[in-house]
Amino acid sequence: MLTQLFPFLRWFPMSGTGMRADLLAGATVALVLVPQSMAYAQLAGLPVVYGLYSSFIPVIIASMWGSSSQLHTGPVAMLSLMSAAALIPFATPGSPGFIELSVMLALMVGILRLVLGVLSLGALVNLLSSPVIVGFTNAAALIIGLSQLNKVLGVPFPRTESYLEDLWRVVLQIPDTHLQTLLFAVGAWLLIDLLRRYRPKWPGILIAVGVSTVIAAAIGFEDKVSLPMDRVVDQQTLESLRALDNAQNRWEQISEELAAISRRANAFEEQGGIEGIARAAEERAQIPALEFEQEQRKRDIIRLEVELHHVDLFDNGQSDDAQTFDTVQSEESPEAKRWHLIGVKDGIVTLSAGGNVVGVIPKGLPSMQAPIVEWDLVWALLPAALVMALIGFMEATSISKAIATTTGERVDTNKELIGQGLANIAGSFFSSFAVSGSFSRSAVAAKAGAQTGVFAIISALGVVLVLMFFTEYLYHLPQAVLAVIVMVAVFGLIRIRPLVQAWKVDRVGAVIGIITFVSTLALAPAIANGILLGIVLTVVHYLVTTMRPRAEIVARKPNGTLGGIRANRLEPMSQNFVPVRFDGPLSFINVAYFEDIILEAHSDFPQAKTILVIGSGINSIDASGEEKICDVARRLRKVGVRLVFSGLKHQVRSLLEQSGLTQNLGADAFYSDKETALRALAKEYGEAPGK
Repeated sequence: MLTQLFPFLRWFPMSGTGMRADLLAGATVALVLVPQSMAYAQLAGLPVVYGLYSSFIPVIIASMWGSSSQLHTGPVAMLSLMSAAALIPFATPGSPGFIELSVMLALMVGILRLVLGVLSLGALVNLLSSPVIVGFTNAAALIIGLSQLNKVLGVPFPRTESYLEDLWRVVLQIPDTHLQTLLFAVGAWLLIDLLRRYRPKWPGILIAVGVSTVIAAAIGFEDKVSLPMDRVVDQQTLESLRALDNAQNRWEQISEELAAISRRANAFEEQGGIEGIARAAEERAQIPALEFEQEQRKRDIIRLEVELHHVDLFDNGQSDDAQTFDTVQSEESPEAKRWHLIGVKDGIVTLSAGGNVVGVIPKGLPSMQAPIVEWDLVWALLPAALVMALIGFMEATSISKAIATTTGERVDTNKELIGQGLANIAGSFFSSFAVSGSFSRSAVAAKAGAQTGVFAIISALGVVLVLMFFTEYLYHLPQAVLAVIVMVAVFGLIRIRPLVQAWKVDRVGAVIGIITFVSTLALAPAIANGILLGIVLTVVHYLVTTMRPRAEIVARKPNGTLGGIRANRLEPMSQNFVPVRFDGPLSFINVAYFEDIILEAHSDFPQAKTILVIGSGINSIDASGEEKICDVARRLRKVGVRLVFSGLKHQVRSLLEQSGLTQNLGADAFYSDKETALRALAKEYGEAPGK
């Protein structure tokens, strides 16, 4: 019982060899975890420090209450993107409101996983068929990787409800590429790739981070300045800056108004009564106009951000305390640097003549505080939270099972759900966003020889050391390098072969996988809708297949086996009896189809006196199936036709005996197998058994 409540007790007693192996594996994983977590935080629309926060408490809890000793939990690319996509309609990435919603979403994902685990509903992941998973993963990998393109080029990536349009805006800005930023990205990519090829045991990602940070600091890569916007001399640019500042402030103000309206409306509804409902309706009547205005402001922000990024500003050479910028280069300073807009907020404009770096990372561990729950957004975020819970669980279990094939460890999927759920719940109290099992870090741990979950705790302690003592040294880390880390991780997830193989085996399933891929791309950033469509199509396909199982009139093929008359263009076996094969359960969902097949056989062979149902493929039957057999047999009996069965499985035959159907049809209506039935019927009607 203690092991059930505290699964980590199975680690003990530990040997000295095992402890040394875990220490080495934990230190190795920490070298990958620190840069990855910061990159995935940016992907989630959060400051990089939240990636480090998410690599502390959740890592420890998941290792202690999970079922796999080598699974490493923490920030992952897929959930990071899904988290950002789910929250962008409700808050600006990086804003305090966005951070609060990210933590709340982690809490929701954790609760859903915990409930699924406690109720032993891990089998729900079976709703995700292989082609759907592959189609979704391929599309998500493309979306995640290409969403980092703007950081590689050093241009803005305005986010709207259409990812493809946003990506096209980035492509159109290729002529404005910041050369130094691109060089850092390409250099980091080459360094990581070369180390992976020729020095696979070296921490390539960490080395790329360290080298790029040192170089960026040495050359003054950031080169950023903030000043009042009225220091911009060009009036047209100044007006655009003011318009952008006003649009951003109004957008945030509308977001706050909408949240306040929802809270007031919910409060009125809780009061009850006609007056409460009426006042709630009055409050909600304001929402459509505000949402329309918010959408207008969003379009203005996107247009102005892109336009202003094209504008080159030059320092006119005045003193620092009165520094001004103009779009026209001064004749007195022909070699003046070109500056471009980084952002504007409350009348302060930020310009840069270099590239974007991580910047200030708060030092110290996250404080414990209960996550703020926006109850009016819970229902809106629930579909995304459920998909994130299932996708993350699918990732974690597939990784665990893959590792278990080499270690021999038994993976309990429901315990893994509980561990992942507790990790997200506990993490949400320490400013963590949604986390899950990481394939790359788990593979590193297994390769390094991790024996127990202690390795994950050691990796988390490595993050603690970074938060306590080393954050200041990461200030000059180029964001382009973090973007490359994400790209390297996700582009390796793209697989084409499984869809090609699925096309050979199950073309309908393969088509559903392709539809999932296309719809995920088309519906991005709401990529959860893409996989939900895939799940719906899979379930519909299953229901259609179940409603219309393979059923056909059969006859002898030249080799003596039975085959469908129409498919193989065979001559009927007899005019006196008709063998019909029915492959599938006989239940409420397909009894109408069973009836149609039997009556169709009678219609095609009106002279036949017996219809034989070859029932070896009927593996289950319910009350509707039993009732339909009675009804069909009674209708056939009225026109002088018998209904008989062969090869029924024991459990089906037992149910028919309990219901009294066996006595109703007669014992001679049931044959042990099809060949016995065919010989008996041929003999009964005076025909040769082989015909």
